[in-house]
Amino acid sequence: MAPMPKHAVVVGGGIAGLATAVALQRRSWQVTVLERKPSISEIGAGITLWPNALRALDALDLGDRVRRLGLVQGSGGIRDSRGRWLARTDSDALAARFGDGMVILERGQLLAALLEACRDLRIRTSAEIRTVEPGSVDANSEAVVRLGGEPHQGGSILGESIRGESIRGDVVIGADGLWSTVRGSLWPRARVRSTGTVAARLIGRVSDPGGVQGGESWGRGDYAGIAPLPDGRFYAYLAVPVSADVPADRGEALTWFRHRFASWHAPLPELLADIEPAQLLVHELFDLAPLSTLVRGRVALVGDAAHAMTPNLGQGACQALEDAVELAAALDATAAVDPAAAPDSSAARDPAGSPDPGAALHGGADHDLAEGLRFYERRRLRRVHGLARRSRSAGLAASLRGRATTAARNALVSVVPGAMVLRAFDATLDWTPP
Repeated sequence: MAPMPKHAVVVGGGIAGLATAVALQRRSWQVTVLERKPSISEIGAGITLWPNALRALDALDLGDRVRRLGLVQGSGGIRDSRGRWLARTDSDALAARFGDGMVILERGQLLAALLEACRDLRIRTSAEIRTVEPGSVDANSEAVVRLGGEPHQGGSILGESIRGESIRGDVVIGADGLWSTVRGSLWPRARVRSTGTVAARLIGRVSDPGGVQGGESWGRGDYAGIAPLPDGRFYAYLAVPVSADVPADRGEALTWFRHRFASWHAPLPELLADIEPAQLLVHELFDLAPLSTLVRGRVALVGDAAHAMTPNLGQGACQALEDAVELAAALDATAAVDPAAAPDSSAARDPAGSPDPGAALHGGADHDLAEGLRFYERRRLRRVHGLARRSRSAGLAASLRGRATTAARNALVSVVPGAMVLRAFDATLDWTPP
């Protein structure tokens, strides 16, 4: 008789959660997704998928679909606030080096593609998580997600809402974002940090879209970015110091940003003039202080719950997609190894220098699961910590305020050879699915 498939409970129905659900489903896991909101949805803004994220989507059999939905970013780079180029990136050279360029689309389109791939899974909305119990692999006790809150009428994908239940799983995946309830239950000392920056996001139109190139622009204390979308609109973000006191009211905030960026290069002022207050999304930027572990018992963290980082490298969602593929592969690889045939751990190393997942197994499916979780943690910790650190540093560089320091920054960036700029992407983009 074939063994019963293992059951994973994924907390969070965003990009990280649905990608993890798809990855586990493809490896024959039973998956239940729990989403706090009444429906699976994404705030309307753009997203850039770098080559590493596209490889992760290829591993989920979604890469080609997402490429068709999106637009390949042309050449771009970094400008000053007047529009003078400081550094350029060549899209053809990027694709030649890493196998793909950058693909830009709306976040909602990516989420919809992931949701469609989850059509055979059990997705439960209006699921308010109260606590999470990690269980124990050694004691063979399952992880438990306990739900609470008041009943909610409607809104559930499957026409059901759940309250007061306990849902058990062989593993629980915390994919519930920056303010993760799962992480709060089991990593109570985790620290969310302000970056000192407030960002506005928007999607709008310009009169001459053909003349617009994407990229990021740096001022004194402020920075902004723009990227074309497939339908002729543009996604833009604008970042200012928290101390600038952006108004809380959206209408007042839009007027404020129009004034703040009025002298910046085209088409930023035109984009701000094109939108209504409801189209402006304003929020403070936070990241997560590095965690020493991503696993507690049978619970693992992915995405922003594990390593929320600033947006300055464009790697937040990209790393969530990597997490999904890596976690599913680690659990699958350990479950597939015959413990009696496992080689000595000193003889098998993965490219990152960590022991091969099958190398140290010695007995039992639950022990294999524990090895898989530990292997996932080893594979991901160093990578995401390094990327989060570099992303925060990039944000600090973009946010410099002094006249002399910004002039020196711009001068330094402008003399870096293009080949060196391209090589600087290696550590970020040269990731291969296991």
